[in-house]
Amino acid sequence: MPTNLPENFKDNHPALTALGWSAFYHQQLTSEEFDDAMPCRVMAVHRGQLVLSSGSHDLTLSLSGKMLAEQDDHQATIGDWLLMSRTTGAFLRLLERKSLIKRQAAGSDNAQQMVAANVDSLFIVTSCNDDFNLSRLERYLAFAYAAEVDPVIVLTKADMCDDPEVYLKKVRTLGPLIIAEAVNALDPATLGGLRHWCKPGQTIALLGSSGVGKSTLANGLGAEMQKTGAIREDDAKGRHTTTHRSLLPLEGGAVLLDSPGMRGLGLADCGEGVTAVFEDIAALAGQCRFRNCAHDQEPGCAVKAALEDQSLSKRRLTNYSKLMAEQVYNSATTAERRKKDKVFGKLSRNAIAAKKIHHI
Repeated sequence: MPTNLPENFKDNHPALTALGWSAFYHQQLTSEEFDDAMPCRVMAVHRGQLVLSSGSHDLTLSLSGKMLAEQDDHQATIGDWLLMSRTTGAFLRLLERKSLIKRQAAGSDNAQQMVAANVDSLFIVTSCNDDFNLSRLERYLAFAYAAEVDPVIVLTKADMCDDPEVYLKKVRTLGPLIIAEAVNALDPATLGGLRHWCKPGQTIALLGSSGVGKSTLANGLGAEMQKTGAIREDDAKGRHTTTHRSLLPLEGGAVLLDSPGMRGLGLADCGEGVTAVFEDIAALAGQCRFRNCAHDQEPGCAVKAALEDQSLSKRRLTNYSKLMAEQVYNSATTAERRKKDKVFGKLSRNAIAAKKIHHI
């Protein structure tokens, strides 16, 4: 059980604002909760417990009881806001989220893993070397759009390549409204464009492969010093240097989510996100002669015509088809798993009820 939270909500309001508290969460409180509860943000998630902050107090909360029983999106994750009793320190409830980034977890159980909640902006980090991959960036953008957070593509190690503008031009082919910044994370002068997103009360998440310089970037933006590791020269990749996800206060008043490099980011429930990333293809598909056009051999196919006149690249169409098929499959299998879990839960409850009757 966490320690009591004696501070008055009004007196602690500025400290909460520094953690990302806003009117969106404030208006969810009842008058009783305003007097008796203290909002705390989940700053880190460890096995079996959450690390919370009220702005002036740090505490831990064991994942037990009704919190442990929650399933899927109802479980607390990093970035969430929880209401805690100021008198007993007990968990009361989870506040509604502004946004939720989640992925299809690796493995055979088709489970979804929550990456972060209540993020305002997503810094999609890649580097100006062999890690750069347009198809991977499109996958990351789909996550951002599905979660309704603002994506910013950050090209690190700009000082270690001959011409960073080459990479910026490639990024701009992903869409006219894509925001991208080429930086040297060790040079604060190159980070000015990113500081616009790091205003007080904002929450920024870093997402990218291992070894692209996320921790170095976090340090450059004013986070508590993060450990960094060596990069292999043969493939420009590195081992994970951040071991767990954690929220880090920045000097400018924002909070930053640093996370380990993720080897896999499976898509599920991201149909709208994929469509937003490939809105050019969606627009072309609407011009095809047949509504169910497979964009292969059908006559009057606008997508095929765009491929032929090279206004659409084969790589982009292939990745669109791949990501859409993946998210459709994963969403279907996730729905099936949830259905099975619901049936199993009902059977378990019935069995427990029958056992109680038998003992009466």
